[in-house]
Amino acid sequence: MTDYAARRTTMVDTQIRPSDVTKFPIIEAMLSIPREEFVPASLREAAYVGENLDLGRGRLMLEPRTLAKMLDALDVQRNELVLDIGCGLGYSAAVIARLAEAVVGVESDADLADEAQAILSREGADNVILHQGPLHEGAPQHGPYDAIMIQGAVADLPAGLLEQLKEGGRIACLFMEGALGVVRIGYKLDGGISWRFAFNASAPVLAGFERRMAFSL
Repeated sequence: MTDYAARRTTMVDTQIRPSDVTKFPIIEAMLSIPREEFVPASLREAAYVGENLDLGRGRLMLEPRTLAKMLDALDVQRNELVLDIGCGLGYSAAVIARLAEAVVGVESDADLADEAQAILSREGADNVILHQGPLHEGAPQHGPYDAIMIQGAVADLPAGLLEQLKEGGRIACLFMEGALGVVRIGYKLDGGISWRFAFNASAPVLAGFERRMAFSL
């Protein structure tokens, strides 16, 4: 029988701590939440590998290092409301739920959203709201948000999503620029976004966040 608790400890000791993630709430959440419960049965054995996992239907689970470093850079507080875009089967939302007051997870695929809701309920993540709808539209009816995370890369960021961020709020985005990916944290100041480099990572671009083509006659 697989000792998943031991794998969680190994994941934190070999992938998270060496990446300069030292905030205790992030470490505690990633040690506690059973990552293997948030993947299809066929991927349980791969749940703790240090790479992005393809969940199917255009959705992925970010590698542990990338998720942890994004959360570290976002610095989510206990009294904050967080929007989690492309939450798949709910792992990222469950981790954020340990750090924040509440999380709104957005999933466009109805089957994934239903399964995520069931897993989150089973795991006791009762401060997560699952919103089913297009990822690029976010969930304005539950906002505005203190922080926004996107579970995958973006080439183009919809303005409507940034409008859901509170003044003074933060957004973590993995921008794919050719083969190289860059995670930046955006700070909303005076209605605009000021971006700061966080670290390098890589992931496929999420549907709805592809680069928009400019047409000219």
